[in-house]
Amino acid sequence: MDVSSHNFFPVPECCLTSETGLPTISNDTASKKEKIMSAISRRNILRGAALMAGAATLNASEDDDSPSSKKPILAYVGAYTPNSQGIYLFSLDPSSGSFTQVKLAAAVRSPSFLALHPQGRYLYAVNEISNFNGTTSGSVSAFSINRVNGDLTLLNVVSSEGGGPAHLSVDPQGQFVFVANYGGGSIAMLPIGMDGSLQPASDVHQDTGSLGPTKAASAPPGSFAISGHDAPHAHMIQADHAGNFVLHTDLGQDRIYSWKINRAARKLVPAATPFITVPPGDGPRHFAFHPNGVWLYSLQEEGSTLIFHTYSPDTGALVDKQQLSTLPDGFVGTNFTSEVSVSADGRFVYAANRLHDTIAIFSVDRTSGQLSYVGEASTLGDYPRSFTIDPTGSILLSCNQRSDAITSFRLRGGGSKLDFTGKYVPVGSPAHIVFLT
Repeated sequence: MDVSSHNFFPVPECCLTSETGLPTISNDTASKKEKIMSAISRRNILRGAALMAGAATLNASEDDDSPSSKKPILAYVGAYTPNSQGIYLFSLDPSSGSFTQVKLAAAVRSPSFLALHPQGRYLYAVNEISNFNGTTSGSVSAFSINRVNGDLTLLNVVSSEGGGPAHLSVDPQGQFVFVANYGGGSIAMLPIGMDGSLQPASDVHQDTGSLGPTKAASAPPGSFAISGHDAPHAHMIQADHAGNFVLHTDLGQDRIYSWKINRAARKLVPAATPFITVPPGDGPRHFAFHPNGVWLYSLQEEGSTLIFHTYSPDTGALVDKQQLSTLPDGFVGTNFTSEVSVSADGRFVYAANRLHDTIAIFSVDRTSGQLSYVGEASTLGDYPRSFTIDPTGSILLSCNQRSDAITSFRLRGGGSKLDFTGKYVPVGSPAHIVFLT
């Protein structure tokens, strides 16, 4: 490993054994001096050992040949009905990559996206339908979580205020659920009750305005990825780290919107720069914040691109800095991207390609935030709708929607490589995974 590429802390002066690193010692007696020197030496050895142990821990976390032994972690898998029955409880063994179904946790219709409350006591799921209670809207289900065994108890179900909800997220302060309705082209703000249940929407916004062209400007040669620009299609909605602003994408409009959260009024107010546009027809789908909260990576579904933006936490504004393809050089034909994620340490960005059926890997420049292509790994399954990295940062799970299976990969090289663990898990139309941490 090239240690020059890592941010190791310098050894403090107190740990040096040179004469200049020691305090002044009186010359009362030679024996007194020897005792003090001995004490200092022991102290330095202990401190040095502690520093070396810390460095060894960092090295071990990136050792390609030493999978860590960690306790199993519970997770929920949301899957499309009728191939599935709803939300399943799973257990992951990070040491082996085994992902084992425990039980059906909730029988609900097409829970295609899940989100946990910051307290870890409640789970929320979109129901990607368009006929809730005889309306043309979808719905959102709220559950309480038994933290001991992972059991879910349904709290209530409310309207998503638009057809075909495809994404939801929870406010970092735990006061609201935000939902994006793909079919209805709208977003909604749902207050959370004291018991974790959802109240009817306190605010709803319908996306209006010009639509992008059917042909993506950035698509590879021969692409027929031309769906989604027939109408507004809100695809993702999420707050920034501080919970001051909410961003949402509209694939049909080729826009990323920014909203200021008015907590007192329980409303979303357009930011000073209400939206930015991506190249025409490219179709922004999902985005992911870097851990520093000021770099953001948006994934374009039909253009098969990643765009790096800088984000202002003070104004909610985005500025484009870089665009690059999620596909290898020379690729031709049709591809639809699906999910994007940033590693917990901020060193890598991952993006899923459907039809090409790969996870693309990009390194993040520590100074500028710009991306460089590293490689890719086959998902060994058809149409990866999403993927999730476990809380230990050691296992990536791919939800292969059309092949009805989840595949498991170990992250190697500090996150620069994905190695298949040999584990296939049968799940009908898997869509999304969240871990109970």
